[in-house]
Amino acid sequence: MNSTTNTLSLKSIFTDFKEITKAGLAVSVLFSSIAGYLLGFSNSFPFSWTTLLMLTIGGYCMVGASNAFNQVIEKDLDALMDRTKNRPVPSGRMSVNTALLIASLLTVIGLVLLYLINPKTAMFGAISIFLYTSLYTPLKTKTPLSVFVGAFPGAIPFMLGWVAATGEFGIEAGTLFLIQFFWQFPHFWAIGWFLYEDYEKAGFFMLPTGKKDDKTALQTILYTVWLIVASLLPCLGFTGQLFISKIAAVLVLLLGLWMLYYALRLRKEKTSKAAKSLMLASVFYITMLQLIYIIDKFLR
Repeated sequence: MNSTTNTLSLKSIFTDFKEITKAGLAVSVLFSSIAGYLLGFSNSFPFSWTTLLMLTIGGYCMVGASNAFNQVIEKDLDALMDRTKNRPVPSGRMSVNTALLIASLLTVIGLVLLYLINPKTAMFGAISIFLYTSLYTPLKTKTPLSVFVGAFPGAIPFMLGWVAATGEFGIEAGTLFLIQFFWQFPHFWAIGWFLYEDYEKAGFFMLPTGKKDDKTALQTILYTVWLIVASLLPCLGFTGQLFISKIAAVLVLLLGLWMLYYALRLRKEKTSKAAKSLMLASVFYITMLQLIYIIDKFLR
């Protein structure tokens, strides 16, 4: 009986840890950082399994800490939404103090590991946590500009991998940042669209106009176009050591046009179904773009 109870207890602790750190989101963010690292290492900056491992664990800790702090700050609002009411803190399964302890420990562990890679990696990791918890989170109930503010910490992981590999922040890391920065807008506005009613219960402003209207759909299209332009910059020869071949550029362009199709469809249909399709397309887009960049590097 005790063995069964202990097993159930350990399973529930593990489940709550996954939820408080948003494991699914954290893993997708980590994929971006790993992609950035694979793009950054070279003869001048040799590949290191140790660095990659520290980036992976440290990166998870930083994302997990941001999410845990976020859930503490928004516990009362999370309790109002169907999507979030069963999270550990609003449901009462985890106390605020426990969540804060987890968030604080993850912050310390993450910063130490990233600092052991190099100080700049730790600095950007710290900036990411600060922007996410101290600016983006409180602004969500104040202004639609919260998505713009949140796009900064959201865009850091891709370029963080490059900084971890090279110890430098230059045009290459800046380009990776720009790509993921523009990607945030169609992605999160699509989420804001199909979860509009749920967000409304908590008073979150996630759409640029605050409404599911034509202007919001138009801005989604505009930022998708900017994303396509940013993703093609590495083929022009102005982005230093970050470069993609013409074949890769064609694939990236086709990928971008495919995502643009879903953005255009959202404007035409203005339905939650179209918004969800755009959200899924955006996730596929950023994953495939990073894979194309990596594969192209190793095939050249």
